[in-house]
Amino acid sequence: MKFKKILTALLFFCAIIISQSAFSQTNYADVKVDELSDAKIRELMQRAESIGYSDAQLEQLAAAQGMPSTEIEKLRTRVEKIRKADGVSSTTNGTDGNSKTASDMNRSRTSTQKTLLDSLKKVSNQDGNSLLQQERQKLKESFGGESTKIFGSDLFFNVNQTFEPNLRIATPKNYIIGPDDELLIDITGDNEANYKLKVSPDGTIRIQYAGLVAVGGLSIEQAISKIRTKLGGTYPGIKSGRTSVAVNLGNIRSIQVTVTGEVVKSGTYTISSLSPVFNVLYQSGGPNINGSFRNIQVIRNNKVISTIDVYDLLINGTQKGNVRLQDQDVINIPVYNTRVEMSGEIKRPALYEMMPNETLADAIRFAGGFSNKAYTAQIKVLQNTSKERKIIDVAELSFSTYKPKNGDTYVVEKILDRFENRVEINGAVFRPGQYELENGLTLKSLIKKADGVKEDAFLNRAYISRLNADNSQSLLSFDVAKLLDGSSSDIKLQREDRVTINSIFDLREEYKVTIQGEVRDPGTFVYADNMSLESLIQMSGGFKEGGTPNRIEISRRIKNSDATSASAQTAEVFTVNVDPDLKIQDQGFTLKPFDIVSIRSSESYHIQRQIKIEGEVLYPGVYTITKKDERVSDIIKRAGGLSPLAYVEGASLRRKGGTDSKSMDAVEIQREEREKLLNLQRLKQSGARDTTSLDKDLQILRSDLVGIDLKKIMFKPSSRYDLIVEDGDVIRVPKELQTVRVTGEVLKPNSIVYTQGKSFQGYISGSGGFSYNAYKKGAFIVYSNGSVAANRKFLFFNNFPQVKPGSEIFVPKRAEREKIGIAGLVGISTAVASIAAIIVSLLR
Repeated sequence: MKFKKILTALLFFCAIIISQSAFSQTNYADVKVDELSDAKIRELMQRAESIGYSDAQLEQLAAAQGMPSTEIEKLRTRVEKIRKADGVSSTTNGTDGNSKTASDMNRSRTSTQKTLLDSLKKVSNQDGNSLLQQERQKLKESFGGESTKIFGSDLFFNVNQTFEPNLRIATPKNYIIGPDDELLIDITGDNEANYKLKVSPDGTIRIQYAGLVAVGGLSIEQAISKIRTKLGGTYPGIKSGRTSVAVNLGNIRSIQVTVTGEVVKSGTYTISSLSPVFNVLYQSGGPNINGSFRNIQVIRNNKVISTIDVYDLLINGTQKGNVRLQDQDVINIPVYNTRVEMSGEIKRPALYEMMPNETLADAIRFAGGFSNKAYTAQIKVLQNTSKERKIIDVAELSFSTYKPKNGDTYVVEKILDRFENRVEINGAVFRPGQYELENGLTLKSLIKKADGVKEDAFLNRAYISRLNADNSQSLLSFDVAKLLDGSSSDIKLQREDRVTINSIFDLREEYKVTIQGEVRDPGTFVYADNMSLESLIQMSGGFKEGGTPNRIEISRRIKNSDATSASAQTAEVFTVNVDPDLKIQDQGFTLKPFDIVSIRSSESYHIQRQIKIEGEVLYPGVYTITKKDERVSDIIKRAGGLSPLAYVEGASLRRKGGTDSKSMDAVEIQREEREKLLNLQRLKQSGARDTTSLDKDLQILRSDLVGIDLKKIMFKPSSRYDLIVEDGDVIRVPKELQTVRVTGEVLKPNSIVYTQGKSFQGYISGSGGFSYNAYKKGAFIVYSNGSVAANRKFLFFNNFPQVKPGSEIFVPKRAEREKIGIAGLVGISTAVASIAAIIVSLLR
């Protein structure tokens, strides 16, 4: 009961608000519940919670104020729907301890009336755009189609179109003068005078020396004649023609026009007296959902003086009937009589209003005509009967005679995506494509239409792809050569036949040859008959500087190899020499398809190879290797020998590894480095875990230091210690280093001043000693020349390596031991029990 009381309270306040003319003059009996948003309904519900009236009283008051019973039912449904969506349940009045006295209700009624009034006024005074959108939505629901726009409705909601009158023009001669108009009277000639006179409410003006002149209700042309006659007695020159009189409007008065009927915003509008009908229609929002666009009436003195058809402006660009309005004119927009919907393949799908004498052809013209894909042979009409709907097919010849009926929906369909007379020819003809199937067209005639077959056409066989009666495919083969020379019968073509004549190149693998090695542009090239080796070398840009014309190797496929023989030959290899200048010779080597040509480097050709020496030599820098067996000692000598500060034992050689990095791409180098790093990590995890970062490990791997002993090299050159230098080597001879770096699992990793004779453990102690998880027997030293010395175990004693200046002591981390869980213990127990059982059985 609480829900019904709140609902009826809402209706009661709506009725009270309607009766309060002191707040608004809007006729709230016309307020539509469908136009109220959910937010507005919730606001009304909240304002009405403090009111308690009996259902009968509230419903009687609401009905007495003019609210229709249908709107009351709609409001009841909306409130129920909102409560379900919000999950709010109603409570019975008086059970919550919040019952109100009569004085409380009176105060609440006074405070809520104005708020409810303002809410309803906002709904009632919505702009025409919002109302029109709601009306279009209703229209969509009623018609059920996709095209719901009423043709012409956008005209009155275009912000760039207001139909304002042009006030900067000469006063029209047919302008009717009325009260409050301002007349400018100019007298020129023998007499000079001018007057600025305002028309009185009784329609008169007072002219000096002439008296009162009644001009109300006269046109400008009539007023000029009357004023001239009146002034003729005062100014004789007017009668003789030596003095002229001109009358124009000064300030233009305002008039009031009433717009009634099916309009978006009806009412009385104050406009300029020069305003036409379209200006007022724009201000009022134009016809609403039920308004007529074809029969807008201008009523003056209870007579229809003009009828406006908006379609004249929209379609023809003319403004017939757009008369200038006068005070107290009435613009009446009646309801439409016949409205139809145009949809499908037309240029302007919309709803169109039809006049009684118009036909379907006129509706098509209003819609802009058919689109370029429209099926124009007939139009489907979905028509309403008194009981149900029916469909009618209107043929093209009946467009101009068929009379549209209200509610008709015309559906213009697309043309079929098929051809009634198409054949197609593809392949090795000069003009492949689609052609017209003429009466009696044959296969030979079609080939002739396509300018004949090409030289590379495969003449032994071609085929026609033909549609059967059930649209399944069938193939019809024919001999092209016999068809063209007339030795075989011609074939008559049918609709949608597709003729395919292959090229000989379509039926074999594309022939290519490949050249690689010391040429400027190696790669794969299209094979041509009689292609020579010299021609291919020329096509690849010729020899590189290091390429040799001798011992060129050509590998060739073998087609008929013995598949049953284990030693069957898989390729045929030829070794030939060519002229270095690629001169044409009588007996050149002729290539065959899929040959692979390899051009080798000249044995005596070498590019410059360089190494770098830096540090404590007299002339550090980059040196070029002059012979194949040049050694480290030779480079030291070429650099002027060692300086006095050179630390020979710390000299190092950095080499980029066994693989030539110049012949490897960046991806391959990166892959090898990752593999090295993974191997290093696996070794660490097997017995110890390193604490250095990944970046440091990569840096160590990329350094590729070779541990050389420069002291032995310089003492005994060309010995096995004296390495042969390679391209990219970097020899570095440092000054004597004075520190030893200790890193890894020590308490305080740092650098310690080198002291001659100090032991390995002495430097460990200088760094705070081993940490609790240090892997002592895995400790090692990296000397400044890149060599590494590890800790060695003798019996129970650690034999640590000797420490030299510039060394780095590294203590790895002990591997984490995995704890044995319950599953491990069970496994061990099971294994022990199995072994025991085996031993017992053997002893028996």
